[in-house]
Amino acid sequence: MGFFLFLLFFFSPVQRRGAISYDSSDQTALYIRMLGACVVFKQLFANVRVRSQVGFEPERRSSHPYLCIDFRTLHTRLGCGSTSASSDPERRVHRLLSFQRYLHSSRLLRGVPQQIPLHILDEDYTGQARCMLEKVGNWNFDIFLFDRLTNGNSLITLTFHLLNQYGLVELFQLDMVKLWRFLVMVQEDYHSDNPYHNAVHAADVTQAMYCYLREPMLAKSLTSKDILLGLLAAATHDLDHPGVNQPFLIKTDHYLATLYRNTSVLENHHWKSAVGLLRETGLFSHLPAEDRLNMERDLGSLILATDISRQNDYLSRFRLHLDQENLCMSTASHRHFVLQMALKCADICNPCRPWELSKQWSEKVTEEFFQQGDIEKKHKLEVSPLCDREMNTVGNIQIGFMTYVAEPLFAEWARFCDTRLSQTMLGHMGLNKASWGGLQQEPAPVSEEAQPSTACADTGDAATAPSDGSTATTAGGTSSKEIPQGSRES
Repeated sequence: MGFFLFLLFFFSPVQRRGAISYDSSDQTALYIRMLGACVVFKQLFANVRVRSQVGFEPERRSSHPYLCIDFRTLHTRLGCGSTSASSDPERRVHRLLSFQRYLHSSRLLRGVPQQIPLHILDEDYTGQARCMLEKVGNWNFDIFLFDRLTNGNSLITLTFHLLNQYGLVELFQLDMVKLWRFLVMVQEDYHSDNPYHNAVHAADVTQAMYCYLREPMLAKSLTSKDILLGLLAAATHDLDHPGVNQPFLIKTDHYLATLYRNTSVLENHHWKSAVGLLRETGLFSHLPAEDRLNMERDLGSLILATDISRQNDYLSRFRLHLDQENLCMSTASHRHFVLQMALKCADICNPCRPWELSKQWSEKVTEEFFQQGDIEKKHKLEVSPLCDREMNTVGNIQIGFMTYVAEPLFAEWARFCDTRLSQTMLGHMGLNKASWGGLQQEPAPVSEEAQPSTACADTGDAATAPSDGSTATTAGGTSSKEIPQGSRES
């Protein structure tokens, strides 16, 4: 009886859960009722949370933010119009419930320790995804394909796999359920409507970070704590990114800009959001308080290093160490600095990927720029550098980014590592730069009816790195967003 009273309460008209309204007239709510009690309870613990669409989600979270339902997926799967939709509804959401199915059938809920590794992939994709994970250290790893094979859970699956592969789960005695909950919340705190700064980008950076951790200079020196921090920082380095850059937040008087005094606004927010999830899930709650605080502080130091406006500071310091040959990897502070440089390289490594991958990332980040520019035009704000789609192209933005930002960094990284991978990255970047240059020189087909203004697309002065720090890894926006909370319109 208590079970049905709970369902009655949960689905009663106009019940509120956060920003979600369960109005009985809502068609989506009707779809949920069709699933039956069993599927509802499974979906309560599904790995997708529904976020508010108004501005930013506050850094202080509710006590149970993961108890939400993916309405869009249910609507898509059950709204097909076929007669089998109602006859076998549970089968249609089968792929959404992989971890829950394994978890509920495991010994974890009965208090018996589960052997590592935990089965985390959907059985329909296990073979292909696991096959890719066997080659996760390859530089040509296709994160887009991996994301499809994991049903959109590339960040969760990849990070979990790497932590387990290094033996960090067992070494640091991480609770498996807490770890999984943390990774689910991390993935869902990335905005899927961002063309670039989303969970797939975070997964790509995590995979690149793993490649760098395997470089001989790092592999023989880093401690287990260094590796744990490096992987967690890569996975969370853009957490809750709004899809717009710091200058946009500052000029619109956003509350985050005020909170962090216009300094490393996004990076501070990513760090504090990550710390919030660590504390909410209690992932490190079993560690001494001092160790927890040190982990949080070091995590923040790594994430803050990705602030592109401080690129020259880090690069000059790195170059000085290499010139003086005084980097000592047995010193904790030097290892941490190398981790910072590794994360910086991983964050902007897109130009160093093979052309097929690099081109996709270039198009995504440029679209995010242009969507921010569209928002600025709509609200009569000054359009940020690189964000005017009528004055810039993917090619000239990428050539400028490689010339002034990526090439100097990866040249110094190659001096430090001097490995096949470091030379491969430089080789790819040179080829990609030449490819964009070739595309820029190709005359675009213009019809007789085309307006003369289309010819100005290649005249934008985007080949220089903007002084405000808005480069190919920090700028952008989405057309679906309005001015974020706390901003003003001209």
